[in-house]
Amino acid sequence: MALFDPKAKIISGYERSIDDRTSSIRKYYDEIGKLYYDQYKDMNVDNTKDINTRCEAITRLSNEIEDYKLKILFERGLKKCPNCGTENSLEYGFCFKCGTKFDEDSANAPKTSVIDETPAAEPEKEEAAEEKKEEEAPAEEEKKDEE
Repeated sequence: MALFDPKAKIISGYERSIDDRTSSIRKYYDEIGKLYYDQYKDMNVDNTKDINTRCEAITRLSNEIEDYKLKILFERGLKKCPNCGTENSLEYGFCFKCGTKFDEDSANAPKTSVIDETPAAEPEKEEAAEEKKEEEAPAEEEKKDEE
C-alpha cells in the first residue's frame, strides 16, 4: 500500500476504533471482577445490576468490533463467508472454499448492526416501563370492580 492511500487511512481509523473498544472491554472486565469480589466479601451487597450493565456493554462493544472488522475486510476488497468464515473477493458469487452462495447485497458496504445504535442502559428503561404497567394494572382492576 502506498503511504497516501485513502483506504489505508480509513482502515487505520477502524483499527484505532477496535483498539479503543478492546481497551474499554478490558476495563469492564476489571470492574466486573472488583464488583464480584465485593459481593463475595460482603454477602449483603448486591452488585448484580452493575455487573449485568457492564456485561451488556461488553457485548455491545464486541459486536461493534466485529462490525469494524467486516468494514476493514470490505475496504481491502474482501468479504467473509457466512458459512465457513473464509475471506473471499467481493466479486465472488460463491465461497471458493465451501461453495455457499453469497447474497446479492454482500458486495455492498457492510451494514452497521442494530446494536451499535442501542445504548447499554436501555434494559433499565424497559424495567421501569414494566414496573409502571404493573402499577397501572391494579388501578384498572379497581375501576372495573367499582362499576
